[in-house]
Amino acid sequence: MPARQLVLDLPHRAAQARGDFLVAPCNEAAVAWIDRWPDWPAPGLALYGPAGSGKSHLAAVWQSRSGAVAVSAAALRGGRIEARYCVFEEGEALLRDRGAAEALFHLYNRIAARRGHLLVTGAEPPARWTLPLADLASRLRALPAVEIRPPDDAMLSGLLAKLFRDRQLAVPGEVILYLVQRIERSCAAVARTVEALDRASLAERRPITLPFARATLGFA
Repeated sequence: MPARQLVLDLPHRAAQARGDFLVAPCNEAAVAWIDRWPDWPAPGLALYGPAGSGKSHLAAVWQSRSGAVAVSAAALRGGRIEARYCVFEEGEALLRDRGAAEALFHLYNRIAARRGHLLVTGAEPPARWTLPLADLASRLRALPAVEIRPPDDAMLSGLLAKLFRDRQLAVPGEVILYLVQRIERSCAAVARTVEALDRASLAERRPITLPFARATLGFA
């Protein structure tokens, strides 16, 4: 049995360009809205969907195009932000943070006055957020809200192949098909599966083959 190798938590760079984003029926509406910018009919856009669905990737694509500033609840509380284009991810963080909600309300108004745009993301659309500030809630609910749905087989296959490529791993097509038929149907599960196989492959110094994937993941 080959000796196991110590696995270091070295970062890998995920491909985040527009051309790297996999377009499928589950996300094509969201992609169309990002591609449509700056011709948006409102001062912003809301993208929502489950974890790992691609919201952050699309936000990064738009941020690169627009020069937008990524803001967090902590940054909002920390001082006045003057950017014309901003991204605020994980919008549900505002639900219990009145200080951040008030700061985002004023930032939204400044962005709208400058004809800029705010991109917000979350697991649910803003209409379902119970925000501590009614004025902010009404503004975010008025934004176009676009869902990114859970992936289908084609999307899962493409995402698996992409994430393996991001890690510079050559994986046979039969392994991709095997995984698609067995893993949880979410982009987050795809990321966890690729991570597990990559770490096991490094530790055991073995390529990712079908028998290796079966033994590592314990699927039938």
